[in-house]
Amino acid sequence: MTRATLPATFMRGGTSKALMLHRRDLPDDIAAWTPLLLSAMGSPDPFGRQLDGMGGGVSSLSKVCVVARSERSDADLDYTFVQVSVTQDRIDLSGNCGNMLAAVGPFAIDEGIVAAADGPVTIRIHNTNTRKVVHAAFAVREGRAVYAGDLAIPGVAGTAAPVRLDFIDPGGATTGRLLPTGAVRDRLAVPGLGSVAVSMVDAANACVFVAAADLDVTATERPDALAAIPGLLDRLARIRVAASVAMGIAPDPDAAARITHVPFIGLVAPPRDATTLSGEALAAKDMDLTARVISNGLPHQALPLTATLCLAVAARLPGSLVHAMAGPDSRNGLRVGMPSGILTADAGVEAGPDGTFVVRRGSFYRTARPLMKGAVFVAS
Repeated sequence: MTRATLPATFMRGGTSKALMLHRRDLPDDIAAWTPLLLSAMGSPDPFGRQLDGMGGGVSSLSKVCVVARSERSDADLDYTFVQVSVTQDRIDLSGNCGNMLAAVGPFAIDEGIVAAADGPVTIRIHNTNTRKVVHAAFAVREGRAVYAGDLAIPGVAGTAAPVRLDFIDPGGATTGRLLPTGAVRDRLAVPGLGSVAVSMVDAANACVFVAAADLDVTATERPDALAAIPGLLDRLARIRVAASVAMGIAPDPDAAARITHVPFIGLVAPPRDATTLSGEALAAKDMDLTARVISNGLPHQALPLTATLCLAVAARLPGSLVHAMAGPDSRNGLRVGMPSGILTADAGVEAGPDGTFVVRRGSFYRTARPLMKGAVFVAS
């Protein structure tokens, strides 16, 4: 085995970190990306730590973003998101990462992929995974993105410059339909569990939501506490696989088990007092919903941004599990209590005369920062 290098920037976007790569530096054949990106991130690692690569041992720290100038008339950039498995020898391109979207526009400005005049700019980003367009608005000074600012986001220490992300028409990002089964609430027949009530919604990324109480948890548990509950992750994995087949993401359970990024599975509950990972007390009165999300088989330390947008959409769908549990004030933005604090998301959902729903937009504020620029060693 020999060693080669790839030009790379390592960046934080929201509550995630990823290697940022130019599309031109990767093989034309996407199938050839797998060994390169596994090597770069230190996967597969049976110890789950990725000590021999850039990964951090959890899904939010095992990501790659591939960026190029777009040829589409409605976009400035093409952005391909790659979720790199921590313990298995595979990568997953089935979904989007909203947190790392905050880094894509600034990276492109700094790298000269696109140019912008000083001042507020809006970069139109086409996510190739979901075929959806997201507008990223941020500041540019002296031809480079501005990173210093006063916005604090839950789960990230300190403050930074805001990046506003507007997801345009995010419904059906994974499956082509906002409600893949046509219903806001279903009952899934799950092997080993029986009938489970769920809401399956596809906005920004496909998600399946289940009431925490139905699995004998509260959705206020710390991620490590959830992972330690005997059999819980296995039960959630079974629900996720059944939902994947029901939503049309995978043709059968075996294929669903191999598609690890989507659907996300979320545990939802009414507002509840809780404590964050940093020890901060959260009051039920300050939130509309309590949630925990399982990402790539493990409890997320915060909330995936796209799953949060999907929660905000689901809260606007009468009859869904999320709508039933969200507080009465969620019409003005959904405040979600999660492991790292309270995250607010908003979504514009309209009901059509035929009873269907259309999602016009979903919006967030995130922050980003470059951490390192150079070259990453990969096996070749």
